[in-house]
Amino acid sequence: MTFAYSSIRTRLADGVLAATLDAGPLNLLGVDLVSLVDTLYTDPGDVRVVVIDSASPDFFSAHVDLSAVPQYTAEAARAGGPGDASLGMFLHRLARVPVITIAKVRGRARGGGDELALACDMIFASRENAVFGQFESGTGALPGAGGTQHLIRRLGRGRAMEAIVGADDFDADLAERYGWINRALPDAELDGFVERLARRIAGFPAEGVRAAKRAVDDLTLAEPAQVRSDAAVFQALIASPEARERLAHLTGRGLQTPGPLERDLGRAVAELHR
Repeated sequence: MTFAYSSIRTRLADGVLAATLDAGPLNLLGVDLVSLVDTLYTDPGDVRVVVIDSASPDFFSAHVDLSAVPQYTAEAARAGGPGDASLGMFLHRLARVPVITIAKVRGRARGGGDELALACDMIFASRENAVFGQFESGTGALPGAGGTQHLIRRLGRGRAMEAIVGADDFDADLAERYGWINRALPDAELDGFVERLARRIAGFPAEGVRAAKRAVDDLTLAEPAQVRSDAAVFQALIASPEARERLAHLTGRGLQTPGPLERDLGRAVAELHR
């Protein structure tokens, strides 16, 4: 069992693996996450619960690293097979991992970063500074890595429609009210709450916890065919001329760099047509 990565800091104690994303100020999703999930399937050792958080105070994860999509595809194919070479199917695999996963969110979780949080079993967020959003519709695409499937199941049709086609940002209180996350907690209480819950679960008989997770997953997670369909539609849409033009415009204004655009991406995509 090895948990050593260049962009994820790990610490294992009492069955709880803390996995802190540390990939720069935006914490763009990279290939180390694929390796971590692969290890949790093949050699989890004493790990009972994984808590995913961020080293950046401003970004849990801004979104996927748009410059690393080919590497992601290659890693996903290696882990799940050529037919599952997409971020969506990788995150579906994360959702089914045989340990409990908790996303502890401070800062912005958008696009693939939000889909990472949604793939976890539970999400707890800082009331003061957590932000959630699926901005893909503003670029001419749709959430293609599980966001559509998770939000429909969590929010219901109308609220999922608002979140997905509105492509706006949601603060933690509104996300809690909509059912996007488990709880919004005062920032000063977030770490202690999640640590207590993680240690509590890690102290229970492992087989019973795994069986309970399987039962919940079987009743609530999307079928792989649905995730693959979303991924295929996303890949087709994101390659369209309009989407390429919109992404190029956003990139020219600072997409994937720390700054005002990434901090207020929900507003930025709404201004593209003006």
